[in-house]
Amino acid sequence: MILYKSIEKYLSIKKIVLNIPILYSLQGLILYICGIKRVNSNNMYESLLELDPIRINFSASGMHIINLILSFIMFGVALGIKPKQFTDLIKEPKSTIVGLASQIFFLPLVTFLLVIALNSLITPTVAMGMILVAACPGGNISNFMSSYSKANTELSVGLTATTTLLATITTPFNFAFWGSLYMRFISNRTASSILQPLEIDNAQMFQTVFILLGIPLILGVLFAKYFPKATEKLKKPIQVISIVFFLAMVVLAFANNLQLFLKYIYFIFFIVLIHNFLAFATGYVLGTIFKVPNRDRRTITIETGIQNSGLGLVLLFNPKIFPHDMALGGMLFITAWWGIWHIISGLSLATYWSRKDPK
Repeated sequence: MILYKSIEKYLSIKKIVLNIPILYSLQGLILYICGIKRVNSNNMYESLLELDPIRINFSASGMHIINLILSFIMFGVALGIKPKQFTDLIKEPKSTIVGLASQIFFLPLVTFLLVIALNSLITPTVAMGMILVAACPGGNISNFMSSYSKANTELSVGLTATTTLLATITTPFNFAFWGSLYMRFISNRTASSILQPLEIDNAQMFQTVFILLGIPLILGVLFAKYFPKATEKLKKPIQVISIVFFLAMVVLAFANNLQLFLKYIYFIFFIVLIHNFLAFATGYVLGTIFKVPNRDRRTITIETGIQNSGLGLVLLFNPKIFPHDMALGGMLFITAWWGIWHIISGLSLATYWSRKDPK
């Protein structure tokens, strides 16, 4: 509360953000891309509102399966983690600090500015979905993409491991902090009945993130230490299986709402496209500003643009964090499509860089 008031008082958030030409023009850009003749801001907003009532409810056994899938994915991430990688990060502190700052602070900040700039186009749940994705740690496929793009793979693994370990704190905090700022920003134009359902149990989120990320990471690191030969054989297959499992999770979750998903993917696609592009751009620009080596800049770009949206989905599926009576359809659609799109965009960027040697 105190921090928010300080920001609003000294930076005049509402006036500054809405007068930044680049951010404000994004409203017109999205309308233009989506077809200016067919949609206006009111129509887009009202269309996205139709997503809110959607709930994807799992039985207890279904939730166990979803949790096991994410735990398996994080176990796979941990197989590539070695204590030496953390000491290597300390030896090259600039790239490490820039990478962590890009993902933990600047991506949520850029996301906050983006949802404010698009406030007349997107619903609160869509905006909160974008903030949730930005609050998640790096995705496990970023390590493969860094290797493929001739980036600094060691830095990539170290950043993924560090942001994942820190996620037990940073994910709940960033979602609560930036989400609170956003909700306060729109409180004057949105009915309280819409705002109220977006209040969540942050303590429960912390507990869930710790169980889903912390325990599999510990088990994975221990497995890699005591069974190194088996680890080398399992790492790559688990990466592939993890992607398949995630896609299967998305398909199963939205199978009963396929028609609605296809109907509104038009809007969701371009929102995620711009958000994901800005995520990559954030990492690239920061790497350029702080003059990190080109290989490291590629890594930071990929790490910032590839998010563990699977964690976001699992959190949304958990009724202890987001009760069944909450209107969260917009968050679900944004988070699910992010998980698919960042694989496409990340592989595209990695393929482009793979043809160019770092200078």
